[in-house]
Amino acid sequence: MFFVFGISTKEKSIDFVQTMICPNCSSYGRLEVFMTYTYFSLFFIPIFKWNKKYYVRSTCCGSLFTINEDLGKAIERGEKSRIDESELYPININYNKEQVCPNCNYSIDTDFEYCPKCGRKL
Repeated sequence: MFFVFGISTKEKSIDFVQTMICPNCSSYGRLEVFMTYTYFSLFFIPIFKWNKKYYVRSTCCGSLFTINEDLGKAIERGEKSRIDESELYPININYNKEQVCPNCNYSIDTDFEYCPKCGRKL
C-alpha cells in the first residue's frame, strides 16, 4: 500500500477590485486582492491550509502591497468594500512607472494598445 501526499503553496484571487489613485505612481488604476497559502494534500485532495497571507497588486504600475490578515479575511467574506491607502504596506514598489498588463503582469511599452504576450487590450 502506498500514500500520495504533498505540501504546496497556492495563490487564490479574491473577487475584489477597487479603482483609486495608486499610492506609488499617482496614476488612476485598480487594486486587486489575492491570497497565498500553504496546504497539505492527501491523494491530491487538499486537507488543511496554513500560512495565509493577503496581498494587493496595483494594475497601473505593478506595485505589490500587503494588508493586515483581519482586513484580508473581511474582504474575502465580503464585509469590507474599500481599502484605505493607510492600510497598504509596500513590499515591491515598481519605480520605473512602466505600463504593466493587468491580465498577465507583463511589462509593456506605454505606446502599446494591446499586450504582446497575451493579446488583451490595455
